[in-house]
Amino acid sequence: MRLATTAAVAAASGLATGAGVLAWANAETRRFTLREFSAPVLPPGAASVRVLHLSDIHLVPSQRAKLDWLSGLASLEPDLVVNTGDNIASPSAIAPLLRAWGGLLDVPGVFVFGSNDYQAPSFKNPLRYLGLPALRPAPDPVELPWRDLRAAMTERGWVDLSNRAATLEVAGRPIRFRGTDDAHLERDKYAEVAGAVSDGTLTMGVTHAPYRRVLDAMVADGVQLVLAGHTHGGQVCLPTGALVTNCDLDTDRVKGLSRYSAGRHSAWLHVSAGLGTSPFAPYRTFCRPEATLLTLTARQPA
Repeated sequence: MRLATTAAVAAASGLATGAGVLAWANAETRRFTLREFSAPVLPPGAASVRVLHLSDIHLVPSQRAKLDWLSGLASLEPDLVVNTGDNIASPSAIAPLLRAWGGLLDVPGVFVFGSNDYQAPSFKNPLRYLGLPALRPAPDPVELPWRDLRAAMTERGWVDLSNRAATLEVAGRPIRFRGTDDAHLERDKYAEVAGAVSDGTLTMGVTHAPYRRVLDAMVADGVQLVLAGHTHGGQVCLPTGALVTNCDLDTDRVKGLSRYSAGRHSAWLHVSAGLGTSPFAPYRTFCRPEATLLTLTARQPA
């Protein structure tokens, strides 16, 4: 009888601990954080440029805390907004998302889409993220109104970089951009924008999922800065770091600013841990949701 009682107490204690961890992991999804980094990529003597990097919002209209936090970002007064995709998780999320961005849509901006701009989220077996076989095949994807989202963003002046290149004037200086469509869905066609960077004008690469085939090609061409998202920073992490990246990027670069080398060149790489999660996996551990204010500064003279 005593053994049975002890086992019941242990089981109850384990259930309570598990419930507490899940509650904390769910609460972390609403503890939005602004990260700040600096990257010395501008010519010597150039004035700084402030870039707001947004990614992986995964918005559903009921997420009032997320919408309120997004609404406050315009007060940062960035010179440029870079959006690396996975904005919506519901067909009805477009209108509230645009309202939350507010004045940011008046700032020069560029964007690419991710899988969860094109396709509605669905339940995925967590074993897939650990490289293990799932017990059931994934359901057929349901298309989201991505054309409407793209039209709304481009009508306000943001530039679609999905397998495209563009040049924008930002804070009084030209910046060149080249982007790819989502590599996670194998929609990337970097060859359509490839080519060696031939002068000192800052060239930025923009992609949703930081697969090495895209990063290698961009950096080998001489791109000085690459921005990406997709990884959620690992989302469910240990205190020591991320377990997965959901692509072939190493976990040391799962979020934040790092150096990346390919061929004879190296570049700065910023991977955003993003602001959201799938509605089917509403939890984060040791990896709070984030946007990033990235200050581009002048390089030291050679």
